[in-house]
Amino acid sequence: MVLWRILRTSATRSQAGALLPWDHRCNSITMRYYSAKAGAKSSQKPQKKSGAKKPGDESGPGAAAELDRGVIDEKALRSRLLAEDEKNPSLNVGPNGRPLFTSTPTLSQLTRRDACSYFKFSKKGLNAVLPEGLPKGMVAEFEDSMRESLIVRKSFLDLRDNFRRIVDPPLDGKGIKARKQIVLDGPLSCGKSITLAMLVHWARDEGWLVFYAPRGWEWTHGGYFYKNPHTGLWDTPLQAENILKDFLKYNESQLKQLHCHIFDPILLGEGAGVGWMKGIDSMPVPEGSSLFDLAQIGIQHSHAAVGVVVRLRKELSLVKDVPVLFAIDQYNSWFTFSEYEEPMTLHSTRPVHAKEVATVNAFRSMMHNDMMVGAFSHSTAVGKLRQDLPDVPVDARVNLPRYNVDEAATVCHYYLRQRLINPEAFSEVMWKTVYCVCNGNGSEMRSLLPLIQ
Repeated sequence: MVLWRILRTSATRSQAGALLPWDHRCNSITMRYYSAKAGAKSSQKPQKKSGAKKPGDESGPGAAAELDRGVIDEKALRSRLLAEDEKNPSLNVGPNGRPLFTSTPTLSQLTRRDACSYFKFSKKGLNAVLPEGLPKGMVAEFEDSMRESLIVRKSFLDLRDNFRRIVDPPLDGKGIKARKQIVLDGPLSCGKSITLAMLVHWARDEGWLVFYAPRGWEWTHGGYFYKNPHTGLWDTPLQAENILKDFLKYNESQLKQLHCHIFDPILLGEGAGVGWMKGIDSMPVPEGSSLFDLAQIGIQHSHAAVGVVVRLRKELSLVKDVPVLFAIDQYNSWFTFSEYEEPMTLHSTRPVHAKEVATVNAFRSMMHNDMMVGAFSHSTAVGKLRQDLPDVPVDARVNLPRYNVDEAATVCHYYLRQRLINPEAFSEVMWKTVYCVCNGNGSEMRSLLPLIQ
C-alpha cells in the first residue's frame, strides 16, 4: 500500500512536470535506448507516418534533449540554493534538536558522542588520502546529496578503536581483546565498503602504512594470465603492475624510507603479451634497495611484476618502524572462481580458482600476525559463502548492521537539509514508513525519500 502511494504520487508529479529545488526525481530519470536484435520483426503492421504532430506527443530526440536540459537546470538551481543554505547555520539541526554535523575536525578525534552525526570531508582531501579510488556507495552518496559528508556510525568507531588498541594498548591491560584480522560482512547496502574506506582514511591520518585494494574483484578478472611452471600458480602481469602503481600513489614517500630485508632474486614469469625473457629467469634486488625501488622493478619490467607483488607482501610483514594495515575490499571474490580457465583437452576447460592466482594467493590468508581487514561486497555477485572460510580465523567475521532507527532519523534530516526531500511532506511518520519499507537499506532510502509527497 505504501509503495503504491509512492509510485502513484510520483507519476502524478511527473505529469505535472514541475521541478522544485528539493525535487530529486531528475537524478533518477534517465533516458535509455535499447536496440532490438537483428532480424527481429514486429507483429504489428507498419503505419504510415503522419506529417502533423499529435497533441500531447512529446516523444523523440527533442523531448529527450529538453529533459536533459531540465535535469541540468534543476541541479544548478539546487546547487545554488544549497550554497545559500550554507550561510544559515540554523538549518543544521538533526532529530530532537541535536546538531546535524559534528564539529570534530578529524576521524581520530571522534568519540561516541559524535555517533549519529555527520562528519564533513572535502573532495580534495578524499582524493589525496584515497587515491586508489572511492567506493561506489560513497560516490553515489556524495553525488545525490551534493555534499562530501558521511554519517558517523558506531560500527566504524568500534573498528577504529579495535586497531587503535593494538598499536596503543591500555596501560592496565583491561578492556575488550583486540583482533588483528577482521572480515566485514553484512546485508546489502549496510556500509561495509564505506566503513573500510573510512578506516583506511583514519589509519593514513595516523601515519600508518596502508595497503588498500578497493577493487579486489579485478585481481581475478581481465588481462593476460599465464601458468608459471616455477610456482604452479597463475600469473596476471597487468593486474600486478596496477597493484604496484596503486600502492605507490599514497605511500611513495614512506616506501622510500623503508629498506628491503630480503635480497633473493625475483623469479620472472611471462610478460604481458610478450612471452618469456630469453636466457634470464630471475632479476636481482640490489643491496640497500628501498621498498619503493622494489615496486619500481615490477612496474618497469612486466616479467617481474607478479614476483614483486608476492615479494612485497613478505616485505611488509617485516616492517617494524610504522604500523602496517592490509585493507581489501570485495574480499569475498577471492574465495570463488576467477574469470580464467585452463584448457584440459581440445574441447574442455577447467575454471581457475582465485586461490590459484599468484597475487591473490600471496594476500588472501589471514593466518598471520599482521593487521588485516577484508570487506565483503554484494556488487561482485559472488553469492553466500560458508561461515568457516579457509585461511581465515573462525572469530574474524563481523556482521555490520543496516541503519538503526536513530541513524535513519539523522540520515532523513540530513537529506531534508540537502533538499532531497519535500519539506512539506516530511514528518516522523513519513521517514519511519520509508525506513520500515527499506528495512534500513541506505541506498533504497536515498532513492525513495525524494518521491514522497
